[in-house]
Amino acid sequence: MQNLLFLKLGGSAITDKTRESTARVDAIKTAARAIKPALDSHSHSHSHSTLNLLLGHGSGSFGHFAAQKSGFGQRGNWRAYAETGAAAAQLTRIVTDIFIAAGVPVVAMQPSASARCRDGELIELATHPIQTALAHDLVPLVHGDVAFDETREMTICSTEMIFAYLAPILKPSRIILAGIVDGVFTTDPLKDPHARLIPEITPANFAQTESQLRGSHGVDVTGGMMDKVRKMLALVEREPEIQVQIVSVGMVGRVLLEDRVRAGTLIHASHIYAVRTA
Repeated sequence: MQNLLFLKLGGSAITDKTRESTARVDAIKTAARAIKPALDSHSHSHSHSTLNLLLGHGSGSFGHFAAQKSGFGQRGNWRAYAETGAAAAQLTRIVTDIFIAAGVPVVAMQPSASARCRDGELIELATHPIQTALAHDLVPLVHGDVAFDETREMTICSTEMIFAYLAPILKPSRIILAGIVDGVFTTDPLKDPHARLIPEITPANFAQTESQLRGSHGVDVTGGMMDKVRKMLALVEREPEIQVQIVSVGMVGRVLLEDRVRAGTLIHASHIYAVRTA
């Protein structure tokens, strides 16, 4: 039996989002060291359950700074498209090298090579290479990237957009978004000591929690935490068997190993969640 998880390492966790093109190498190494034993423990277990992992990462201070500096999104500004894509690929190279060195067999899959968008929405992406990699126990690595857009000429395709596109096709049991803080908070906990963790978000309570969200820390051209929550909430409404967990990158190893860790913020369709944890 295969257990497929999607895991995103947030740009806030693996880069310094306040400084241009600055990777947090130690944080990436820590994540790789946490992921390796989780994959190994499943492959060596006697439960006949194999953990398959689709890994993604945000663009952080690489793609987001490049997009702002170059004027990405202005019609006809194709140089900005090239520069922003190159910056995103630079971070992917760093992540790939660190994970390979740690013994995690990641294979970078550049989204812009096959992505097709329409008015900011991802409508087509090559899935066969990802499925083939998973079938051979490799770890496909996707990332926030530029993409051609039929309506806008160009757009930013976030990791959350890619996960939302792939989820109905690949059917992961869980999606884990790992950032610099321990979940979704009422305000930025890095700046506000009174920020409160929102332990769960469902279609039923989102209207009440929406007004409390204030956006993420640092430079982010994809809309910050609010946009991430909206995308993931829409996903669990469409695919109610999937749970989304937003945690800190330090919790990655434990969350991969234990599927019922109550950490961070859980986004779910409540009627399914009640059945699964009963």
